Amino acid sequence: MAASSSSIQIPRRLPLLLVSENILLPGSSMRIPVRQLRNMNMVRSRLLSHNSLRSTIIGVVPLEPGDVEDEERTELHSIGTAAVVVQVTGTNWPKPTYTLLVTGLCRIKVDGLLQESPYLVAKVTQLDKLENDQEDESKNDSELVRLADHFREQASALVDMLDVSIPTVAKLKKMLDSVPVHHLPDICASLVKASFSEKIQVLDAVDISDRFKRTLPLLMRQIEGLKLIQKARKHRISVVPKQQKNGQILLGRGDLNEDEDEETDDITEFERRIKAASMPPEAHKAAMKELKRLKKMPPVMPENAMIRNYLELMVELPWSRTTTDRLDITQARKDLDVDHYGLEKLKKRVIEYLAVRQIKNSLKGPILCFVGPPGVGKTSIGRSIASTLGREFHRISLGGICDQSDIRGHRRTYIGSMPGRIIQGLKQVAVRNPVFLLDEVDKMSHSLHGDPAAALLEVLDPEQNFTFTDHYLNVPFDLSQILFIATANSLATIPAPLLDRMEIIQIPGYTHDEKLNIAVQHLIPKQFVEHGLTERHLDLPEDSVKLIISSYTREAGVRMLERRIGAICRAVAVKVAEHSQQNSKKSGESESKKIILDENEKEHRRLEESIDLLHVLPPEMPILIDRAAVEDVLGPPMFESETRERLSQPGVAIGLAWTAMGGEIMYVEATQMPGEGKLILTGQLGDVMKESASLALNWLRSHASEIGIDVRHGLLDNNDVHIHFPAGAISKDGPSAGVTITTVLASLFTGRCVRSDTAMTGEVTLRGLVLPVGGIKEKVLAAHRAGLVRVILPRRNEKDLHDVPENIKKDLSFVFVSSVEDVLFEAFEGGFPRLGNKTPAIPAKL
Repeated sequence: MAASSSSIQIPRRLPLLLVSENILLPGSSMRIPVRQLRNMNMVRSRLLSHNSLRSTIIGVVPLEPGDVEDEERTELHSIGTAAVVVQVTGTNWPKPTYTLLVTGLCRIKVDGLLQESPYLVAKVTQLDKLENDQEDESKNDSELVRLADHFREQASALVDMLDVSIPTVAKLKKMLDSVPVHHLPDICASLVKASFSEKIQVLDAVDISDRFKRTLPLLMRQIEGLKLIQKARKHRISVVPKQQKNGQILLGRGDLNEDEDEETDDITEFERRIKAASMPPEAHKAAMKELKRLKKMPPVMPENAMIRNYLELMVELPWSRTTTDRLDITQARKDLDVDHYGLEKLKKRVIEYLAVRQIKNSLKGPILCFVGPPGVGKTSIGRSIASTLGREFHRISLGGICDQSDIRGHRRTYIGSMPGRIIQGLKQVAVRNPVFLLDEVDKMSHSLHGDPAAALLEVLDPEQNFTFTDHYLNVPFDLSQILFIATANSLATIPAPLLDRMEIIQIPGYTHDEKLNIAVQHLIPKQFVEHGLTERHLDLPEDSVKLIISSYTREAGVRMLERRIGAICRAVAVKVAEHSQQNSKKSGESESKKIILDENEKEHRRLEESIDLLHVLPPEMPILIDRAAVEDVLGPPMFESETRERLSQPGVAIGLAWTAMGGEIMYVEATQMPGEGKLILTGQLGDVMKESASLALNWLRSHASEIGIDVRHGLLDNNDVHIHFPAGAISKDGPSAGVTITTVLASLFTGRCVRSDTAMTGEVTLRGLVLPVGGIKEKVLAAHRAGLVRVILPRRNEKDLHDVPENIKKDLSFVFVSSVEDVLFEAFEGGFPRLGNKTPAIPAKL
């Protein structure tokens, strides 16, 4: 510092940086946040726009005590510090903020302001002499030498009382031996605890002898404070054995330093909580190791807070705390039936788990995965299962997660590290056997930060999760008692290893009857409560609910149905509110009439009571929601049966498709035009569907004469064929459209219409065989929702109808086929007689 300060010349004109919370003394460094507009302008115009050494010298001037730093002119202190700006840090987003690291050079006197806008510039006079001149002066002054030696001895004594093992203290001790005499009081005054006014007095002491005399009392006061702390520690150790009660140590306060006392109390509390947590040996050993480190570490160290956070987590985790399961199977079945309608397969699995738990107490928690379209109750059934078992419930949303640290946690070497969501969830529920719902497990993705699906492999593996190790915790934790329930809309995006670890339970969409029961038992009472209505206000009969289900919703779940019912409730709430306002006005008029009719008071009261009873509900209450009311509130029907109109011309057939939203019907259309025999496919089709279309066309070419297609004039060679799948914005793929495409092309080439009451699905081969496909239950429900009555299915899918409700089977007629010939015979009225003359099959000789 001596070399640098002696070589720097302080300009007569200096930009000023105003400070109000601290004092910068020569020889010391300080970080100053820039908040005032004038200071901000000085940083931009002076520091960031120039790169010379002269531009980095500024004047740091404190405001007078009591002034507030604002945009108006404030009273500046007459003496400040010339300083060099060592570093400028900050950002321009979302708003400019800067912090300056400045080092004081010497004292200056503000002679007058030369500029006030955009920042302050003042004419200054340097008060401190150059270092070399001050060194020569201090050596010639015997009184100053005596003061300096005494001050240096006291400063060394203060440093010796501190913990020399701390690197900062050791560096400070070396610096005191080499610091110049004229900087010694300033540096010590900036280190010790002193008030703003006391530091102002040190800044005003231009004479070095006066500076020593003003700083020495601050130094002695700090030494006395440290002596009291050390004395309190010794006193604490001596009185602890004498003050005990009921086995608990009572700490003598006396003159104890408050911070030291709190630190010791925290460590004692940590020891008690670690013992009470009943940790496994490995976890207990890790906790005690960190506690020993905490005892030796000063509170000012940044790692002190990290160790405290770690120990807080360790003692709060439920290492041994559990809840007792309610194993009454009869009551559990009743509770599940009350909360949810249908879902028999899922309820059966829960009852099976309870039955096994009655027989064997040490059963590991199952890992279930509910797969189905949105709105069928996957998440809510998880909460009901937890309530039925009497366990705590915690939901973890995995949708959009792309970092494996969300599952496994961050290592404690990182700033801001934290445990993963599994450990955080256990901390929240405070028991080790809760029900964890891993929601949207099919919507995770991977990135540069790892694959969360791979991290879940250990969590959801019963053979591994009893020793799950979170990166933050770094000790094993037993997850085997947790009942994991995952939910997904589709299995296609779940990795195969993760899928293999879960027990898949399919939850298909609801039928119309199931939706009706759910609406009557659950949705309508729920919407009544949410809108403050009762049965006295609204009458929603089953016929109206059926109309809403069939004409205003077409979904696998019941979310849209609940919204439609909510819209009706809101319309009724408006009528009720308007009627209440009318009643309040009438009651006000009746009160005024009551004052006038005082002479016949008793008769008036009887009349008023009868009027009040009539005004409880208007004459039209409860409001009956019939078909006209439904259309008035919800508008015209959104979904109507259009199969007869759509299939009234050749080249159209109805296919059945499976989506993550449930089953859907799909109108496949085809047309032909003069061309070169090309096949055009539109509708965002995948490679498999394109291959199915080519296969269907080639099969028809090979059987053209049998079907009745006239090929003499080059019908198939001189015409282009265009096949379109509606909903072009949605990508489609899969082999199940093979029979539909074949039927559409046969209808197009023969000019015959496909039966309007029939839907179909199935994969075809080049030899004309029909192979089985998946999603049969969802597809059948979609056909039922669309009002169709016949469904053509592959014969090998007949076994899949076991999951279809009986009432749906009664409403539909199923036709099972083994070949394309069977499909065409059933899809057209009268079929194709020539296709019945098949070449007899030659038996295999193997």
